[in-house]
Amino acid sequence: MVIDPIELISALPEEDDDRLVQGLRQGEEWAYEKLLERFQVPVYNLVARLIRDPAEASDVVQNVFIKIFRKIDSFRGDSTLKTWVFRIAVNEAHNHYRWNFRHRGQEVGLDDGESANGSKDWVSASTGSPYDYTLENERQRLIEEALGELSPRYRSVVVLRDVEELSYEEIAEILQLPLGTVKSRLLRGREALRHLLRKRLEPAAEIELAPQLAE
Repeated sequence: MVIDPIELISALPEEDDDRLVQGLRQGEEWAYEKLLERFQVPVYNLVARLIRDPAEASDVVQNVFIKIFRKIDSFRGDSTLKTWVFRIAVNEAHNHYRWNFRHRGQEVGLDDGESANGSKDWVSASTGSPYDYTLENERQRLIEEALGELSPRYRSVVVLRDVEELSYEEIAEILQLPLGTVKSRLLRGREALRHLLRKRLEPAAEIELAPQLAE
């Protein structure tokens, strides 16, 4: 049975967050280890989806945790610890994107279609045959490529909702946007993603889209 780290984090009671935050503020070693244990994989998966380069994603994730350690005193508990951590991660990913666009004149590109390990895929589970395995990989490749072409404002919302499966309220808190704006961007982002996918698919051999994108 595969355990989803996002579900594990969500299942933890709030008092555990309080104790963890207190430990971080006091510089307790166990608290640093617990923070990494709970959030390192989810944060990496999120960042890798947003900036599209696994190597650079690792550097961004390091910056994310440095910022968490430095800014833990500013956490007031108005949101969950997960939401606060994800907000820092998204901001760092967006800053990285802007830096690359400004200094390199282009967005961080796809790295041979590699996806973030451990994250949810918008594809059905393979039945195990070589054909189904190949088809599943092809679906994933097409979705990853199309996702990488979305503008950052749409990509962030689509990833947070359809990959990380966060609520609209959590996304609004993370991105610091009104709820209506989140829903509008998700609608436009999904439509843009559908358009990009359909451009890649042969009409005679269309690969089944994910449920979220087929709506």
